[in-house]
Amino acid sequence: MGFDIVKESYAGGIKEITIGKGDKAVVVGGETCYSFYQFEGDMPRKPVVAMEVWDTEPEDWPEAAVAPFKDVISDPVAWAKKCVDEYGAQMIALQLISTDPNDKDTSPEDAAALVKKVSEAIDVPLIVWGTTNVQKDEDVLKTVAEECQGASLMLGPVEDKNHKGIGAAAMAYGHTVVASSPIDVNLAKQVNILLENLGLSLDKVVIDPNTGGLGYGMEYTYSVMERIRMAAMAQGDDKLQQPIINNLAKEIWKCKEAKQTVEDAPTLGDPEKRGIMMEAVAAVSYLISGADILIMRHPEAIRMAKAYLDLAVDGGSAADVAGIAKQLPEADIDLASLAPEPDLTIA
Repeated sequence: MGFDIVKESYAGGIKEITIGKGDKAVVVGGETCYSFYQFEGDMPRKPVVAMEVWDTEPEDWPEAAVAPFKDVISDPVAWAKKCVDEYGAQMIALQLISTDPNDKDTSPEDAAALVKKVSEAIDVPLIVWGTTNVQKDEDVLKTVAEECQGASLMLGPVEDKNHKGIGAAAMAYGHTVVASSPIDVNLAKQVNILLENLGLSLDKVVIDPNTGGLGYGMEYTYSVMERIRMAAMAQGDDKLQQPIINNLAKEIWKCKEAKQTVEDAPTLGDPEKRGIMMEAVAAVSYLISGADILIMRHPEAIRMAKAYLDLAVDGGSAADVAGIAKQLPEADIDLASLAPEPDLTIA
């Protein structure tokens, strides 16, 4: 007997947004169906991955995360160039960690000068991400927007409390913004409405639903992303029809399990493979729930996430995807010695 696939019809679609300029500009969005539901609509392009770069040398990264960048990790410009030239990054996400008032409190002028150097050193789009300190992010991102006029950056996070300053600067100097809200559909919609009322076209807005790490809130973000897409597609809510971005790397690699050594947690297996798999699994989960842009860290996790994308969109066999290529020595774990003695007593 025949089998007919039940197909949903959608009242709306996701806006297309262009980030960057020139031949390497990236276009995201354009879906007229849920992620990978290509039997119901169009998914004209695959989601993209932005490789993370910090503006200061990290002090608490696990060895596995440092290894791919150890020769450039103290130089953000060289780091960004390596991500593009060696690892084929589609975009770069510069995390302005040092601007945090509770850390180094780098000035807006110094931060903007670095952003300009990085922007001029690469030929792919640049995302500039603050520290979620509302006032400092406004001061920094406004200065960055002006200093990098015409560079077509993506600036974030923009929240309801600082949307006026950053939104106006983005309009004036030709940038896109990341509208951020704390894991809530209505709050996500509210920030978009505030930016639109300010005069910023929603064609220049990407949604950040606030990303949770694997085992540390991912399920909440996943659920909210699904509901944002349902409102945009099934209900035709034009205030939520923007692409979605997930700032994933920081949340994964700060998890306790991603940092624990063999001595700390021998039964969790090889620490290098563990962290990579945590990032890759979270990435795939967010892709399924509607992500258009992922900010990721480890090249091997990125390779695996892209392999999933290719399989989901183009087809193929997962058996053809290579295993993790380690850069650190194999972990020496004697699981037999850790196992409890079996109780062979017969009652």
